[in-house]
Amino acid sequence: MATVHYRYATVSGRRLFYREAGPADAPAVVLLHGFPTSSFMFRDLIPLLAGRYRVIAPDHLGFGFSDAPGVAEFDYTFDALAGLTKGLLDQIGVSRYAIYVQDYGAPIGWRLAVNHPGSVTAIITQSGNGYDDGFVEGFWQTVWDYQREQTPQTEGAIRGALSLDVTKWQYLTGVPDETLVSPDTWHHDYQLISRPGNDEIQLKLFRDYAANPPQYPALHAYFREAKPPLLAVWGKGDPIFGPAGAEAFARDLPDAEIHLLEGGHFLLESALDEAAGLITGFLDRTLTR
Repeated sequence: MATVHYRYATVSGRRLFYREAGPADAPAVVLLHGFPTSSFMFRDLIPLLAGRYRVIAPDHLGFGFSDAPGVAEFDYTFDALAGLTKGLLDQIGVSRYAIYVQDYGAPIGWRLAVNHPGSVTAIITQSGNGYDDGFVEGFWQTVWDYQREQTPQTEGAIRGALSLDVTKWQYLTGVPDETLVSPDTWHHDYQLISRPGNDEIQLKLFRDYAANPPQYPALHAYFREAKPPLLAVWGKGDPIFGPAGAEAFARDLPDAEIHLLEGGHFLLESALDEAAGLITGFLDRTLTR
């Protein structure tokens, strides 16, 4: 079993938590989590990768065990989170790396790839959208309404996404066998996003998500020009980013490997073995060839 280290680093005055495992001189793989979770979502995948790779899984600012300054102290944008991630990687000496992006991790990872194309060696996307395709309207309409106009009604609706019930819904929806998903997951996430002031952080990021789709054309140009190896491994039943989001990557990367598995938004909880087999096979072909 690989040894996992639980570390902190101060980047631009902010203390960031990250998990690290694997040989220091091995090819690096950076795992970027989504909402409403943290690097905790990778706890079972990290040991499976660490035998051959240096694995780094940070908690974004405002998530997990990283600092969570209030919105009056820090302007929470995806640009800012990507900048902190780049600062962390620079500080720990990681200049070339594969990225694994999920949910919010995708717009962070896309900024790293577009702004530093020579740094990214390969991409794994698991429910990490890079196209307008795949946004499931039943979930996103509430977000879009809140982005367009912040009223008591739209804010009240979006605050539902911060509840224990909706956190649980994200984990269980689309999963054929719900008994495979530990309740630890949604309770862990809910406890951390329920810290005083964290609701305003999450509301700010819901608003800023509107800045991500306008950057997709630059991402698609990067795909066509840099041609990074890409694996999309996706839950067929994801209620937030549907399978069309995975299939869209073939538009600009015809050699993309796309796999739709039985599962939902947090595929590693219920289909870890199958997903990990695809991930390790992809990394072995692309990073060690």
